[in-house]
Amino acid sequence: MLPPLLFAPLYRRYIWGGRRFASAFGRELPPGDDFAESWELVDRGSDQSVVRAGPLAGETLGGIVRKHGEELFGGRPPAAFPLLFKFLDANRVLSVQVHPDDARAARLSPPDRGKTEAWYVLAAEPESRIYAGLREGVGPADLAAAIRAGNCEEVLHAFNPVAGDCIFIPAGTVHAIGAGLLVAEIQQSSDVTYRLFDWNRTGPDGQPRPLHVEAGVEAVTRTGPVGAVTARPSGDPAVRSLVSCEYFGLDEVRPGSAWRCSGGGRCRFLAVLSGGIGLPDRWGLPALAAGDCVLLPASAGEEELTAEDGTRLLQVTVP
Repeated sequence: MLPPLLFAPLYRRYIWGGRRFASAFGRELPPGDDFAESWELVDRGSDQSVVRAGPLAGETLGGIVRKHGEELFGGRPPAAFPLLFKFLDANRVLSVQVHPDDARAARLSPPDRGKTEAWYVLAAEPESRIYAGLREGVGPADLAAAIRAGNCEEVLHAFNPVAGDCIFIPAGTVHAIGAGLLVAEIQQSSDVTYRLFDWNRTGPDGQPRPLHVEAGVEAVTRTGPVGAVTARPSGDPAVRSLVSCEYFGLDEVRPGSAWRCSGGGRCRFLAVLSGGIGLPDRWGLPALAAGDCVLLPASAGEEELTAEDGTRLLQVTVP
């Protein structure tokens, strides 16, 4: 039987990153203060999650999908794992962006997926902001005019988030993550991003970073403000449902001292946000602490996990 899969993180370094993966998760990082993203689950070309422990150590997620796809997904597997999970450390505000939907992304060369995503706020400084959607009455033409005038912020809907907020960003929604936020993100496995506005700043070379205003404004298909979602109860008292869409499900889990989790015949991905969990002894895998993640194959069926006091998890399911 395919074991639970623990992967090594892949780091992405950008000008807006910091070092909170060390302070929040106890990780050892190389020198530098620009660690912006930690990719925990990815199967996208040469970007591959690599198993770090257990009998499949050294295998890539893409290789596992090809070799063990039916066990992993509980049915006919896709050509590649369709989702990407990451942590983001926004030491500075990110650019204002929009991602195309599936239909628009399919027309690109080479074709790609659209990018629908959801954020879960792990930590927020008091003045941190989330920019999600446009203000009431603002349309794509107003957005384009504000970008040209250099005052894009005036047309964006924004709010001060708190830890535990979840924000659902369907493809076609204008958005930006503000400074001072530590965020977990689940998204379609896509890398199509249109940068609409970069706060009139320059990149590491002293020049403004490229914008994609025409393509980006055309990709805006959703207007109006976007706020934090309201969590809903599920059939499991330990689980609150945050997002359910055609691409993924996202739940918050508070397991108590133990939790019997079942994916209902689907694979699921767990990220430890606080506390820690232990996997069944038969797998011979290490316990997981904050910042650790595990992919549970569909073939594993129901698993009983032990948990420390105060443990909080995110659970991602693939429809």
